[in-house]
Amino acid sequence: MQSSERRIATSVLVIGTGGSGLRAAIELAERGVDVLAVGKRPKADAHTSLAAGGINAALATIDPEDTWQQHAADTLKESYLLANPETVQIVTEGAARGIEDLERYGMPFAREEDGRISQRFFGAHTFRRTAFAGDYTGLEIQRTLVNRATQLEIPILDTVYITRLLVKDNVIFGAYGFDVEDGTRYVIHADSVILAAGGHNRIWRRTSSRRDENTGDSFRLAVEAGGKIRDPELVQFHPSGIIEPENAAGTLISEAARGEGGILRNASGERFMARYDPERMELSTRDRVALAAYTEIKEGRGTPNGGVWLDVSHLPRETIMRRLPRVYQTMLELQMLDITTTPIEIAPTAHYSMGGVWVRPEDHSTGVDGLYAIGEASSGLHGANRLGGNSLIELLVFGRIVGEAAAAYSEALEAQPRSAAVLAEARAEIDDLLASDGPENVRALQRAIRNTMTEHAGVVRDEAGLLAGLAELDQIEARIADVGVHPDIAGYQDLAHAFDLKSAALAARATLEAAVERRETRGCHNRSDYPELDPSLQVNLVWSGPGRIERESIPEIPAEIAALMRDVSTAGKLVE
Repeated sequence: MQSSERRIATSVLVIGTGGSGLRAAIELAERGVDVLAVGKRPKADAHTSLAAGGINAALATIDPEDTWQQHAADTLKESYLLANPETVQIVTEGAARGIEDLERYGMPFAREEDGRISQRFFGAHTFRRTAFAGDYTGLEIQRTLVNRATQLEIPILDTVYITRLLVKDNVIFGAYGFDVEDGTRYVIHADSVILAAGGHNRIWRRTSSRRDENTGDSFRLAVEAGGKIRDPELVQFHPSGIIEPENAAGTLISEAARGEGGILRNASGERFMARYDPERMELSTRDRVALAAYTEIKEGRGTPNGGVWLDVSHLPRETIMRRLPRVYQTMLELQMLDITTTPIEIAPTAHYSMGGVWVRPEDHSTGVDGLYAIGEASSGLHGANRLGGNSLIELLVFGRIVGEAAAAYSEALEAQPRSAAVLAEARAEIDDLLASDGPENVRALQRAIRNTMTEHAGVVRDEAGLLAGLAELDQIEARIADVGVHPDIAGYQDLAHAFDLKSAALAARATLEAAVERRETRGCHNRSDYPELDPSLQVNLVWSGPGRIERESIPEIPAEIAALMRDVSTAGKLVE
Protein backbone atom coordinates (compact mmCIF):
# COMPACT_ATOMS: atom_id res chain seq x y z
CA MET A 1 0.00 0.00 0.00
CA GLN A 2 1.95 2.98 -1.30
CA SER A 3 0.86 6.07 0.61
CA SER A 4 1.52 9.57 -0.60
CA GLU A 5 4.94 11.16 -0.37
CA ARG A 6 5.67 14.73 0.69
CA ARG A 7 8.79 16.60 -0.38
CA ILE A 8 10.10 19.31 1.88
CA ALA A 9 13.24 21.43 1.60
CA THR A 10 14.96 23.21 4.47
CA SER A 11 18.44 24.59 5.13
CA VAL A 12 18.91 22.50 8.30
CA LEU A 13 16.98 19.46 9.49
CA VAL A 14 17.05 18.61 13.21
CA ILE A 15 16.16 15.00 14.09
CA GLY A 16 14.90 14.79 17.66
CA THR A 17 12.85 17.33 19.62
CA GLY A 18 14.34 16.92 23.09
CA GLY A 19 16.54 19.55 24.76
CA SER A 20 19.51 19.45 22.40
CA GLY A 21 17.44 19.35 19.20
CA LEU A 22 15.25 22.26 20.26
CA ARG A 23 18.24 24.32 21.46
CA ALA A 24 19.94 23.85 18.07
CA ALA A 25 16.72 24.73 16.21
CA ILE A 26 16.32 27.88 18.33
CA GLU A 27 19.90 28.94 17.52
CA LEU A 28 19.24 28.50 13.80
CA ALA A 29 15.92 30.35 13.89
CA GLU A 30 17.46 33.24 15.86
CA ARG A 31 20.11 33.48 13.14
CA GLY A 32 17.42 33.64 10.47
CA VAL A 33 18.25 30.21 9.04
CA ASP A 34 15.48 27.98 7.67
CA VAL A 35 15.11 25.02 10.05
CA LEU A 36 12.74 22.07 10.49
CA ALA A 37 12.66 19.83 13.59
CA VAL A 38 11.18 16.32 13.48
CA GLY A 39 10.57 13.76 16.21
CA LYS A 40 8.88 10.43 16.74
CA ARG A 41 7.17 11.37 20.01
CA PRO A 42 5.24 14.48 21.16
CA LYS A 43 7.67 17.36 21.73
CA ALA A 44 6.35 18.18 25.21
CA ASP A 45 7.03 14.58 26.22
CA ALA A 46 10.65 14.20 25.06
CA HIS A 47 13.01 12.20 27.28
CA THR A 48 14.64 15.45 28.52
CA SER A 49 11.47 16.11 30.52
CA LEU A 50 12.28 13.15 32.82
CA ALA A 51 15.59 14.59 34.09
CA ALA A 52 15.12 15.40 37.75
CA GLY A 53 18.37 16.46 39.40
CA GLY A 54 19.53 19.70 37.87
CA ILE A 55 21.87 21.43 35.46
CA ASN A 56 25.52 22.24 36.17
CA ALA A 57 27.41 25.49 35.71
CA ALA A 58 30.16 27.05 37.81
CA LEU A 59 28.16 30.24 38.38
CA ALA A 60 29.79 30.71 41.81
CA THR A 61 26.56 32.21 43.16
CA ILE A 62 26.73 30.11 46.34
CA ASP A 63 30.40 29.04 46.44
CA PRO A 64 32.33 32.08 45.14
CA GLU A 65 35.57 30.08 44.76
CA ASP A 66 34.10 27.82 42.06
CA THR A 67 35.49 28.11 38.51
CA TRP A 68 34.87 26.45 35.15
CA GLN A 69 38.36 24.99 35.45
CA GLN A 70 37.35 23.17 38.65
CA HIS A 71 34.14 21.95 36.98
CA ALA A 72 36.30 20.61 34.12
CA ALA A 73 38.68 18.89 36.54
CA ASP A 74 35.79 17.20 38.39
CA THR A 75 34.25 16.03 35.09
CA LEU A 76 37.54 14.57 33.81
CA LYS A 77 38.27 12.82 37.10
CA GLU A 78 34.80 11.32 37.25
CA SER A 79 35.13 10.12 33.61
CA TYR A 80 37.99 7.80 34.67
CA LEU A 81 40.13 9.74 32.15
CA LEU A 82 38.07 8.69 29.11
CA ALA A 83 36.41 12.08 28.48
CA ASN A 84 37.91 14.35 25.84
CA PRO A 85 39.48 17.37 27.62
CA GLU A 86 38.58 19.69 24.71
CA THR A 87 34.90 18.70 24.86
CA VAL A 88 34.96 19.11 28.64
CA GLN A 89 36.49 22.59 28.40
CA ILE A 90 33.92 23.73 25.83
CA VAL A 91 31.02 22.59 28.03
CA THR A 92 32.31 23.84 31.37
CA GLU A 93 33.51 27.18 29.98
CA GLY A 94 30.27 27.68 28.05
CA ALA A 95 28.00 26.52 30.87
CA ALA A 96 27.22 29.96 32.37
CA ARG A 97 26.14 31.18 28.95
CA GLY A 98 23.90 28.12 28.62
CA ILE A 99 22.16 29.07 31.87
CA GLU A 100 21.84 32.70 30.68
CA ASP A 101 20.18 31.47 27.47
CA LEU A 102 17.62 29.53 29.52
CA GLU A 103 16.98 32.59 31.71
CA ARG A 104 16.47 34.67 28.57
CA TYR A 105 13.86 32.14 27.39
CA GLY A 106 12.06 32.37 30.75
CA MET A 107 13.25 29.32 32.70
CA PRO A 108 11.96 29.43 36.31
CA PHE A 109 15.13 28.48 38.23
CA ALA A 110 15.01 28.13 42.03
CA ARG A 111 16.51 31.30 43.51
CA GLU A 112 17.90 32.61 46.76
CA GLU A 113 16.05 35.40 48.57
CA ASP A 114 18.26 38.05 46.94
CA GLY A 115 17.46 36.73 43.45
CA ARG A 116 20.67 34.74 42.79
CA ILE A 117 20.18 31.36 41.14
CA SER A 118 20.32 28.67 43.86
CA GLN A 119 22.92 25.93 43.44
CA ARG A 120 23.12 22.64 45.31
CA PHE A 121 25.55 19.77 45.72
CA PHE A 122 24.97 16.94 43.33
CA GLY A 123 27.44 14.11 42.98
CA ALA A 124 31.21 14.38 43.06
CA HIS A 125 31.38 18.12 42.50
CA THR A 126 33.91 20.10 44.53
CA PHE A 127 31.46 22.98 44.93
CA ARG A 128 27.73 23.63 44.72
CA ARG A 129 27.11 24.19 41.02
CA THR A 130 23.85 22.45 40.18
CA ALA A 131 20.99 24.83 39.34
CA PHE A 132 17.49 23.37 39.54
CA ALA A 133 13.73 23.80 39.54
CA GLY A 134 12.33 21.55 42.28
CA ASP A 135 12.87 17.90 41.36
CA TYR A 136 11.58 18.45 37.81
CA THR A 137 14.39 20.50 36.21
CA GLY A 138 14.33 18.62 32.88
CA LEU A 139 10.59 19.13 32.54
CA GLU A 140 10.96 22.89 33.04
CA ILE A 141 13.87 23.06 30.56
CA GLN A 142 11.86 21.18 27.93
CA ARG A 143 8.84 23.41 28.54
CA THR A 144 10.98 26.55 28.30
CA LEU A 145 12.57 25.43 25.00
CA VAL A 146 9.21 24.40 23.49
CA ASN A 147 7.82 27.84 24.39
CA ARG A 148 10.78 29.64 22.80
CA ALA A 149 10.50 27.47 19.67
CA THR A 150 6.79 28.37 19.47
CA GLN A 151 7.59 32.10 19.77
CA LEU A 152 10.06 31.74 16.89
CA GLU A 153 7.46 29.77 14.87
CA ILE A 154 9.88 26.90 14.29
CA PRO A 155 8.09 24.16 12.35
CA ILE A 156 8.09 20.95 14.41
CA LEU A 157 6.75 17.70 13.00
CA ASP A 158 6.62 15.40 16.03
CA THR A 159 4.97 12.44 14.33
CA VAL A 160 7.67 11.84 11.71
CA TYR A 161 9.95 8.82 12.07
CA ILE A 162 13.25 9.18 10.16
CA THR A 163 14.32 5.84 8.73
CA ARG A 164 17.42 6.82 6.76
CA LEU A 165 19.83 9.70 6.23
CA LEU A 166 20.40 10.55 2.56
CA VAL A 167 24.11 10.66 1.73
CA LYS A 168 26.01 10.82 -1.57
CA ASP A 169 29.82 10.60 -1.67
CA ASN A 170 30.02 11.22 2.08
CA VAL A 171 27.94 14.41 1.82
CA ILE A 172 24.54 14.58 3.48
CA PHE A 173 21.57 15.87 1.48
CA GLY A 174 18.61 15.13 3.73
CA ALA A 175 16.59 12.33 5.26
CA TYR A 176 13.73 9.96 4.49
CA GLY A 177 10.91 8.86 6.78
CA PHE A 178 7.18 8.43 7.36
CA ASP A 179 4.37 9.78 9.50
CA VAL A 180 3.65 7.35 12.36
CA GLU A 181 -0.05 8.22 12.29
CA ASP A 182 -1.02 7.98 8.62
CA GLY A 183 2.03 6.50 6.86
CA THR A 184 2.67 9.51 4.63
CA ARG A 185 6.26 9.34 3.37
CA TYR A 186 8.59 12.30 3.75
CA VAL A 187 11.56 13.24 1.58
CA ILE A 188 13.30 16.06 3.40
CA HIS A 189 16.07 17.76 1.44
CA ALA A 190 18.50 19.64 3.67
CA ASP A 191 21.96 21.17 3.38
CA SER A 192 22.80 19.96 6.85
CA VAL A 193 21.35 17.48 9.35
CA ILE A 194 21.67 17.54 13.15
CA LEU A 195 21.16 14.17 14.82
CA ALA A 196 19.66 14.60 18.31
CA ALA A 197 17.74 11.36 18.68
CA GLY A 198 19.05 10.11 22.02
CA GLY A 199 20.94 7.06 23.27
CA HIS A 200 20.44 3.30 23.42
CA ASN A 201 19.56 2.36 27.00
CA ARG A 202 16.07 1.07 26.12
CA ILE A 203 17.78 -2.10 24.85
CA TRP A 204 18.06 -3.37 28.47
CA ARG A 205 15.13 -4.94 30.28
CA ARG A 206 15.13 -2.48 33.17
CA THR A 207 15.66 1.04 31.94
CA SER A 208 14.70 4.58 32.85
CA SER A 209 13.71 5.16 29.20
CA ARG A 210 10.08 4.60 28.37
CA ARG A 211 8.78 2.36 25.59
CA ASP A 212 9.99 3.32 22.12
CA GLU A 213 12.55 5.95 23.16
CA ASN A 214 16.36 5.69 23.27
CA THR A 215 16.28 2.56 21.12
CA GLY A 216 19.62 3.34 19.45
CA ASP A 217 18.11 5.22 16.49
CA SER A 218 20.98 7.75 16.45
CA PHE A 219 23.53 4.92 16.29
CA ARG A 220 21.90 3.20 13.32
CA LEU A 221 21.22 6.36 11.33
CA ALA A 222 24.81 7.55 11.80
CA VAL A 223 26.52 4.23 11.02
CA GLU A 224 24.40 3.59 7.91
CA ALA A 225 25.32 7.11 6.73
CA GLY A 226 29.04 6.40 7.14
CA GLY A 227 29.56 7.64 10.72
CA LYS A 228 31.05 5.78 13.69
CA ILE A 229 30.16 5.06 17.33
CA ARG A 230 32.50 5.90 20.21
CA ASP A 231 32.46 3.93 23.50
CA PRO A 232 29.06 2.20 23.11
CA GLU A 233 29.95 -0.16 26.00
CA LEU A 234 30.02 2.71 28.52
CA VAL A 235 26.46 2.75 29.82
CA GLN A 236 25.55 4.22 33.17
CA PHE A 237 23.32 2.09 35.39
CA HIS A 238 21.27 4.08 37.87
CA PRO A 239 21.15 2.31 41.26
CA SER A 240 17.42 2.70 41.87
CA GLY A 241 14.71 1.80 39.40
CA ILE A 242 11.47 0.15 40.50
CA ILE A 243 10.74 -3.47 39.55
CA GLU A 244 6.93 -3.51 39.41
CA PRO A 245 4.55 -3.03 37.69
CA GLU A 246 6.20 -4.64 34.64
CA ASN A 247 5.07 -1.85 32.28
CA ALA A 248 6.82 0.77 34.45
CA ALA A 249 9.87 -1.31 35.45
CA GLY A 250 12.93 0.91 35.57
CA THR A 251 11.07 4.09 36.53
CA LEU A 252 13.65 5.96 38.60
CA ILE A 253 13.45 6.64 42.28
CA SER A 254 15.42 9.89 42.56
CA GLU A 255 18.78 9.62 44.27
CA ALA A 256 17.56 12.43 46.50
CA ALA A 257 15.89 9.56 48.43
CA ARG A 258 19.39 8.40 49.44
CA GLY A 259 20.63 11.98 49.77
CA GLU A 260 17.93 12.72 52.34
CA GLY A 261 18.92 9.71 54.46
CA GLY A 262 17.35 6.69 52.76
CA ILE A 263 18.79 3.30 53.78
CA LEU A 264 19.52 0.30 51.54
CA ARG A 265 18.89 -3.21 52.86
CA ASN A 266 19.01 -6.70 51.36
CA ALA A 267 16.35 -9.39 51.79
CA SER A 268 17.55 -10.28 55.28
CA GLY A 269 17.36 -6.67 56.41
CA GLU A 270 21.14 -6.08 56.40
CA ARG A 271 22.49 -2.60 55.54
CA PHE A 272 24.76 -3.95 52.83
CA MET A 273 26.59 -0.75 51.79
CA ALA A 274 28.84 -1.32 54.84
CA ARG A 275 30.48 -4.08 52.76
CA TYR A 276 31.21 -1.88 49.74
CA ASP A 277 31.80 1.67 50.99
CA PRO A 278 31.74 1.77 54.81
CA GLU A 279 32.63 5.47 54.90
CA ARG A 280 30.06 6.87 52.54
CA MET A 281 27.48 4.08 52.84
CA GLU A 282 24.34 5.06 50.86
CA LEU A 283 25.95 8.34 49.75
CA SER A 284 28.53 6.54 47.59
CA THR A 285 28.88 7.09 43.81
CA ARG A 286 26.34 5.89 41.28
CA ASP A 287 28.54 3.18 39.79
CA ARG A 288 29.44 1.83 43.26
CA VAL A 289 25.90 1.70 44.62
CA ALA A 290 24.66 0.04 41.41
CA LEU A 291 27.48 -2.52 41.63
CA ALA A 292 26.74 -3.18 45.33
CA ALA A 293 23.02 -3.74 44.70
CA TYR A 294 23.80 -5.92 41.67
CA THR A 295 26.23 -8.05 43.71
CA GLU A 296 23.76 -8.56 46.58
CA ILE A 297 21.08 -9.72 44.12
CA LYS A 298 23.47 -11.91 42.12
CA GLU A 299 24.80 -13.62 45.26
CA GLY A 300 21.31 -14.55 46.40
CA ARG A 301 20.69 -11.88 49.05
CA GLY A 302 18.10 -10.00 46.99
CA THR A 303 14.32 -9.88 47.31
CA PRO A 304 12.16 -12.56 45.64
CA ASN A 305 11.64 -10.18 42.68
CA GLY A 306 15.39 -9.71 42.27
CA GLY A 307 15.87 -6.38 43.98
CA VAL A 308 16.92 -4.70 47.20
CA TRP A 309 15.02 -2.44 49.61
CA LEU A 310 15.33 1.35 49.74
CA ASP A 311 13.76 2.64 52.93
CA VAL A 312 12.91 6.24 53.84
CA SER A 313 10.13 5.40 56.30
CA HIS A 314 12.27 6.40 59.30
CA LEU A 315 12.43 10.01 58.03
CA PRO A 316 9.91 12.57 59.32
CA ARG A 317 6.80 12.57 57.16
CA GLU A 318 7.12 16.32 56.45
CA THR A 319 10.70 15.86 55.19
CA ILE A 320 9.46 13.27 52.72
CA MET A 321 6.57 15.45 51.53
CA ARG A 322 8.77 18.52 51.13
CA ARG A 323 11.95 16.98 49.73
CA LEU A 324 10.71 13.88 47.88
CA PRO A 325 7.28 14.85 46.53
CA ARG A 326 7.78 13.16 43.17
CA VAL A 327 8.95 9.88 44.70
CA TYR A 328 5.98 9.89 47.09
CA GLN A 329 3.52 10.59 44.26
CA THR A 330 5.08 8.06 41.84
CA MET A 331 4.98 5.16 44.29
CA LEU A 332 1.42 5.94 45.32
CA GLU A 333 0.31 5.99 41.67
CA LEU A 334 2.25 2.95 40.45
CA GLN A 335 2.07 0.60 43.44
CA MET A 336 -0.40 2.13 45.92
CA LEU A 337 2.63 2.20 48.23
CA ASP A 338 3.14 4.81 50.96
CA ILE A 339 6.89 5.46 51.25
CA THR A 340 6.40 7.15 54.63
CA THR A 341 5.64 3.70 56.09
CA THR A 342 6.91 1.11 53.61
CA PRO A 343 10.27 0.41 51.86
CA ILE A 344 10.59 0.51 48.05
CA GLU A 345 11.83 -2.50 46.06
CA ILE A 346 14.48 -1.35 43.56
CA ALA A 347 17.19 -2.70 41.25
CA PRO A 348 19.92 -1.21 39.01
CA THR A 349 18.53 0.26 35.81
CA ALA A 350 20.11 1.17 32.43
CA HIS A 351 20.05 4.94 32.49
CA TYR A 352 22.42 6.84 30.22
CA SER A 353 24.54 6.24 27.09
CA MET A 354 27.84 7.92 27.89
CA GLY A 355 29.20 6.91 24.52
CA GLY A 356 27.47 7.70 21.23
CA VAL A 357 28.09 8.92 17.71
CA TRP A 358 31.75 9.83 17.08
CA VAL A 359 32.08 13.61 16.83
CA ARG A 360 34.86 16.21 16.75
CA PRO A 361 35.00 18.15 20.02
CA GLU A 362 34.89 21.66 18.57
CA ASP A 363 31.73 21.48 16.43
CA HIS A 364 30.34 17.95 16.87
CA SER A 365 30.73 17.18 13.16
CA THR A 366 30.68 13.43 12.48
CA GLY A 367 33.07 12.91 9.57
CA VAL A 368 30.10 12.79 7.17
CA ASP A 369 30.02 16.28 5.61
CA GLY A 370 27.05 18.30 6.87
CA LEU A 371 26.04 15.76 9.54
CA TYR A 372 26.32 16.71 13.24
CA ALA A 373 25.32 14.87 16.44
CA ILE A 374 24.43 16.34 19.84
CA GLY A 375 23.09 15.41 23.26
CA GLU A 376 22.93 11.81 24.42
CA ALA A 377 23.34 10.79 20.76
CA SER A 378 26.91 12.14 20.78
CA SER A 379 30.05 11.29 22.80
CA GLY A 380 33.14 12.82 24.36
CA LEU A 381 31.99 14.52 27.56
CA HIS A 382 31.25 11.76 30.06
CA GLY A 383 33.84 8.99 29.58
CA ALA A 384 33.25 6.01 31.87
CA ASN A 385 31.07 7.77 34.47
CA ARG A 386 28.84 10.81 34.04
CA LEU A 387 28.64 13.54 36.63
CA GLY A 388 25.00 14.17 37.50
CA GLY A 389 23.71 17.40 36.02
CA ASN A 390 26.30 17.48 33.20
CA SER A 391 23.99 15.98 30.57
CA LEU A 392 21.50 18.87 30.70
CA ILE A 393 24.15 21.58 30.34
CA GLU A 394 25.70 19.66 27.42
CA LEU A 395 22.41 20.06 25.53
CA LEU A 396 22.49 23.83 25.87
CA VAL A 397 26.16 24.38 25.11
CA PHE A 398 26.41 22.14 22.08
CA GLY A 399 22.89 22.97 20.87
CA ARG A 400 24.12 26.54 20.42
CA ILE A 401 27.53 25.62 18.94
CA VAL A 402 26.16 23.05 16.49
CA GLY A 403 23.34 25.37 15.41
CA GLU A 404 26.03 27.92 14.56
CA ALA A 405 28.21 25.32 12.77
CA ALA A 406 25.31 23.93 10.70
CA ALA A 407 24.30 27.47 9.70
CA ALA A 408 27.84 28.24 8.51
CA TYR A 409 28.07 24.92 6.63
CA SER A 410 24.74 25.53 4.87
CA GLU A 411 25.74 29.07 3.89
CA ALA A 412 29.07 27.97 2.42
CA LEU A 413 27.56 25.10 0.40
CA GLU A 414 27.80 25.82 -3.33
CA ALA A 415 25.52 23.00 -4.49
CA GLN A 416 23.52 20.28 -2.83
CA PRO A 417 24.16 16.74 -4.08
CA ARG A 418 21.19 14.58 -4.99
CA SER A 419 20.96 10.89 -5.78
CA ALA A 420 17.92 9.16 -7.19
CA ALA A 421 19.52 5.80 -6.37
CA VAL A 422 20.00 6.65 -2.68
CA LEU A 423 16.41 7.89 -2.45
CA ALA A 424 15.16 4.71 -4.15
CA GLU A 425 16.99 2.60 -1.54
CA ALA A 426 15.37 4.55 1.30
CA ARG A 427 11.93 4.05 -0.29
CA ALA A 428 12.54 0.36 -0.88
CA GLU A 429 13.56 -0.20 2.75
CA ILE A 430 10.07 0.84 3.91
CA ASP A 431 8.28 -0.87 0.99
CA ASP A 432 10.01 -4.15 1.78
CA LEU A 433 9.08 -4.01 5.46
CA LEU A 434 5.45 -3.19 4.65
CA ALA A 435 5.33 -6.09 2.21
CA SER A 436 6.86 -8.51 4.72
CA ASP A 437 4.44 -10.93 6.30
CA GLY A 438 6.84 -13.23 8.14
CA PRO A 439 5.99 -15.19 11.29
CA GLU A 440 8.22 -13.16 13.63
CA ASN A 441 6.74 -10.58 15.98
CA VAL A 442 8.58 -7.24 16.36
CA ARG A 443 7.77 -6.82 20.06
CA ALA A 444 8.92 -10.38 20.88
CA LEU A 445 12.26 -9.76 19.14
CA GLN A 446 12.71 -6.44 20.95
CA ARG A 447 12.18 -8.33 24.20
CA ALA A 448 14.72 -10.97 23.12
CA ILE A 449 17.37 -8.28 22.60
CA ARG A 450 16.56 -6.72 25.97
CA ASN A 451 16.85 -10.12 27.67
CA THR A 452 20.20 -10.80 25.98
CA MET A 453 21.64 -7.42 26.98
CA THR A 454 20.36 -7.72 30.55
CA GLU A 455 21.72 -11.23 30.94
CA HIS A 456 25.14 -10.71 29.30
CA ALA A 457 25.95 -6.98 29.26
CA GLY A 458 24.51 -5.63 32.50
CA VAL A 459 26.28 -4.07 35.47
CA VAL A 460 28.95 -6.82 35.53
CA ARG A 461 30.31 -8.51 32.40
CA ASP A 462 32.80 -11.21 31.43
CA GLU A 463 34.20 -12.61 28.19
CA ALA A 464 32.16 -15.82 28.18
CA GLY A 465 28.91 -13.97 28.81
CA LEU A 466 29.58 -11.30 26.19
CA LEU A 467 30.43 -13.93 23.56
CA ALA A 468 27.25 -15.83 24.48
CA GLY A 469 25.38 -12.55 24.04
CA LEU A 470 26.86 -12.09 20.55
CA ALA A 471 25.85 -15.66 19.61
CA GLU A 472 22.27 -14.97 20.80
CA LEU A 473 22.27 -11.70 18.84
CA ASP A 474 23.29 -13.57 15.65
CA GLN A 475 20.18 -15.73 16.05
CA ILE A 476 17.94 -12.74 16.78
CA GLU A 477 19.26 -10.90 13.70
CA ALA A 478 18.46 -13.92 11.55
CA ARG A 479 14.88 -13.82 12.89
CA ILE A 480 14.56 -10.07 12.24
CA ALA A 481 14.66 -10.87 8.52
CA ASP A 482 11.32 -12.70 8.96
CA VAL A 483 9.26 -10.09 10.80
CA GLY A 484 5.68 -9.37 9.88
CA VAL A 485 4.73 -5.67 9.88
CA HIS A 486 1.04 -4.78 10.01
CA PRO A 487 -0.07 -1.14 10.03
CA ASP A 488 -3.62 -0.90 11.33
CA ILE A 489 -6.42 1.49 12.00
CA ALA A 490 -4.39 3.03 14.84
CA GLY A 491 -1.54 3.98 12.51
CA TYR A 492 1.93 2.96 11.53
CA GLN A 493 3.38 2.25 14.99
CA ASP A 494 4.20 -1.33 13.99
CA LEU A 495 6.45 -0.03 11.19
CA ALA A 496 8.11 2.39 13.65
CA HIS A 497 8.76 -0.48 16.05
CA ALA A 498 10.35 -2.52 13.25
CA PHE A 499 12.85 0.30 12.68
CA ASP A 500 13.37 0.64 16.46
CA LEU A 501 14.20 -3.08 16.39
CA LYS A 502 16.79 -2.64 13.60
CA SER A 503 18.40 0.16 15.61
CA ALA A 504 18.37 -1.88 18.81
CA ALA A 505 20.13 -4.79 17.07
CA LEU A 506 22.88 -2.53 15.72
CA ALA A 507 23.33 -0.77 19.08
CA ALA A 508 23.43 -4.12 20.89
CA ARG A 509 26.14 -5.42 18.56
CA ALA A 510 28.25 -2.28 18.96
CA THR A 511 27.89 -2.47 22.76
CA LEU A 512 28.73 -6.18 23.05
CA GLU A 513 31.72 -6.01 20.68
CA ALA A 514 33.21 -2.97 22.42
CA ALA A 515 32.57 -4.53 25.85
CA VAL A 516 34.54 -7.62 24.78
CA GLU A 517 37.41 -5.39 23.61
CA ARG A 518 37.58 -3.35 26.86
CA ARG A 519 39.31 -6.00 28.96
CA GLU A 520 39.48 -3.98 32.18
CA THR A 521 37.26 -2.54 34.89
CA ARG A 522 36.83 1.23 34.65
CA GLY A 523 33.93 3.33 35.93
CA CYS A 524 30.61 1.90 34.78
CA HIS A 525 32.30 -0.96 32.91
CA ASN A 526 32.86 -3.86 35.34
CA ARG A 527 34.64 -6.94 33.95
CA SER A 528 34.68 -9.69 36.60
CA ASP A 529 37.43 -11.46 34.59
CA TYR A 530 39.53 -8.24 34.43
CA PRO A 531 38.89 -6.53 37.79
CA GLU A 532 41.74 -4.00 37.50
CA LEU A 533 42.04 -0.78 35.52
CA ASP A 534 44.46 -1.18 32.57
CA PRO A 535 46.40 2.04 31.81
CA SER A 536 46.90 0.91 28.19
CA LEU A 537 43.10 1.04 27.76
CA GLN A 538 42.89 4.75 28.57
CA VAL A 539 41.59 5.12 25.00
CA ASN A 540 38.22 5.49 23.33
CA LEU A 541 36.93 2.49 21.36
CA VAL A 542 35.47 3.49 18.00
CA TRP A 543 33.05 1.06 16.31
CA SER A 544 32.29 1.48 12.62
CA GLY A 545 30.38 -1.75 11.92
CA PRO A 546 30.36 -5.46 12.84
CA GLY A 547 33.86 -6.56 13.87
CA ARG A 548 35.41 -3.13 13.19
CA ILE A 549 36.80 -1.45 16.31
CA GLU A 550 39.70 1.00 16.48
CA ARG A 551 41.42 2.46 19.51
CA GLU A 552 41.54 6.24 19.55
CA SER A 553 43.95 8.11 21.80
CA ILE A 554 42.65 10.91 24.00
CA PRO A 555 44.26 14.38 24.02
CA GLU A 556 46.29 15.33 27.07
CA ILE A 557 44.65 17.19 29.93
CA PRO A 558 45.92 20.81 30.14
CA ALA A 559 48.24 21.33 33.15
CA GLU A 560 46.04 24.00 34.79
CA ILE A 561 43.10 21.56 34.84
CA ALA A 562 45.17 18.51 35.85
CA ALA A 563 46.40 20.43 38.90
CA LEU A 564 42.80 20.74 40.11
CA MET A 565 41.96 17.04 39.78
CA ARG A 566 41.78 15.91 43.37
CA ASP A 567 39.63 13.55 45.35
CA VAL A 568 36.47 15.42 46.19
CA SER A 569 35.42 15.25 49.82
CA THR A 570 31.93 13.80 49.84
CA ALA A 571 31.22 14.04 53.55
CA GLY A 572 27.49 14.43 54.05
CA LYS A 573 26.55 14.94 50.41
CA LEU A 574 25.10 12.59 47.86
CA VAL A 575 27.66 11.41 45.35
CA GLU A 576 25.91 10.54 42.17
